[in-house]
Amino acid sequence: MTSDAATPAVVHVVAPSGDVTEIFEYQQVVFGRGAEADLVISADRGLSRRAGMISAVRGGAWVANLSNTHALYAESDGYQIRLPPMEAPGDPAGGWFMRTGTTLVGSRAMLDDGQPLRVTVLPAAGGETGVRGDRPAARPDDDSTLLPLYLDPNTKLFLVALLWCRPWLIDPTRTTPLPRIPEIARAALEVTDAYHQLEQFDKDLLFRDRLAARVGEHVKVLRRKINIRGLVRDGTRLSDEVVVGVLIEHAIITFTDLGRLSDPSWCSRQEDLWWDRT
Repeated sequence: MTSDAATPAVVHVVAPSGDVTEIFEYQQVVFGRGAEADLVISADRGLSRRAGMISAVRGGAWVANLSNTHALYAESDGYQIRLPPMEAPGDPAGGWFMRTGTTLVGSRAMLDDGQPLRVTVLPAAGGETGVRGDRPAARPDDDSTLLPLYLDPNTKLFLVALLWCRPWLIDPTRTTPLPRIPEIARAALEVTDAYHQLEQFDKDLLFRDRLAARVGEHVKVLRRKINIRGLVRDGTRLSDEVVVGVLIEHAIITFTDLGRLSDPSWCSRQEDLWWDRT
């Protein structure tokens, strides 16, 4: 939905003390343990003086991490996401978008102690919430929250992720082995109709290694993004199986995405991306 079709939402923020703050569209509340915050949270550890910001936007609420020193988490419907810190003062790098329902927000200690902020989005005047036009669009098959990690389908990174996940999307038992980097590289040639290069890939070791190295860089980016977004516990080894599991479980790559592999226009776009500069 565009911003014209979206309905303003009312956001209720319940502090650990039980105090309720109501936020209307285009309003925002900064919370933290410092006196300069709009909503002061009594927390002994793990929370910055200006920890985060909750904004009421058309179609829902946006929760952002304002701190570059302390972790902030959002938890809802089985998800627990570490919000990315701001990249520069006053410039949050990302956050958590809610259409409806309740999300728990706070430091690790606040969540563990059962003392988080409770952020609830309700549609105003009996309307249904939509999506604000100036926020990233939610995937059509996701739930009431924006994906913790979004991959643009019109990128090489997305194709690598899709080919990596394909065996487990087809086989929900996850017993099918996952493709390794050279296999993903060869599959990319097939998807992009680069059949004239398949023979070279099979016979020319230098060409194969060069293409596999390009795919390997995309694999590294996927691992880095998953780590930055806090989609695995600290210290977890990001094996192929862990990465693909995260991509599927968080609906970053879905079964419906497999349909793109038989979409001529999408495959043509991927061909342009991959082979304009070989």
